[in-house]
Amino acid sequence: MPIYEYHCEACGEDFECLVLGREKVVCRSCRSSRIRKRISACGFVSKGAGGQTVKKAAGSSCGSCSAGSCSGCRS
Repeated sequence: MPIYEYHCEACGEDFECLVLGREKVVCRSCRSSRIRKRISACGFVSKGAGGQTVKKAAGSSCGSCSAGSCSGCRS
């Protein structure tokens, strides 16, 4: 079940919501239905060669980056 990020156009609140099926989402702060789904970055953990854990930073500008955050880059 996906967790989406939203922004309320009415009050400016940013929030996350677990969406089940075609459930109608409203702002948790002001209960407005004037909300917009946000594009969110996601990270993932992959098992590399030999069962080695490889963490990829979301939105990294370096295609070969395996740092946990952008502060790990030295470029």
